[in-house]
Parts: sequence; C-alpha cells; structure tokens
Amino acid sequence: MGKIVFWGIIRTGILLPMIWITSGYIETKYWWTLVTLSVYGVIIHPAILQYKIFREENLPVVEDTLCSSCKHFDVTAVLCMKYDEHPTENYLPCGGSDWEPGDGEKRRI
Repeated sequence: MGKIVFWGIIRTGILLPMIWITSGYIETKYWWTLVTLSVYGVIIHPAILQYKIFREENLPVVEDTLCSSCKHFDVTAVLCMKYDEHPTENYLPCGGSDWEPGDGEKRRI
C-alpha cells in the first residue's frame, strides 16, 4: 500500500507544475476540464489499478494462510504487526509459533 501512496505523491508533484505552466496557454473554460482529466488520468486511475493489482497479489495470503486468522495480522497492509513483516503463502514471520486467535470475523482485503 505504501508504494501506491508514494507513487501517487510523486505523480502529483510532477503534474502540479505542469498544470501551473499550462494555465497561461489555455483558456479558463478549457483549463478546468484539462485539470480534471489530467488529475484523474495521471493520479487517480493509476492508483486504482495499482490497488487492484495489490488485492489480487495478496488475496491468497489473506484467505489461505495461518496469519490471516491471527490477531496480529493487519489485512489492509497484509502485515504481521508483531514482527513488522509481510507474510507470503510460503513464509510466516513467526513460523506459526506466535499465532494467537483473532476476533473470529472474516476479514476482506
């Protein structure tokens, strides 16, 4: 998730000066349309696509691993909060030894 936010900030930092420079060359009525479309096309849409990829890549970890039922697991970041590591399908940060039952609710990514 941090990668999505990081690149969103980078794209915003590149887009804002470009929009500011073009404001002197484009009429005001077209400028707002250009700003809206460029913010969506350069910042929002890529972030949505990256989030969908993040969900697809981490869905097996959230649904099929021991970590996903532990109270130390953060489903939004796919992170073991106790060890501050990301579990995978083949790697559990604690090796299963520090697993503690969670709240029992089925969590979704």
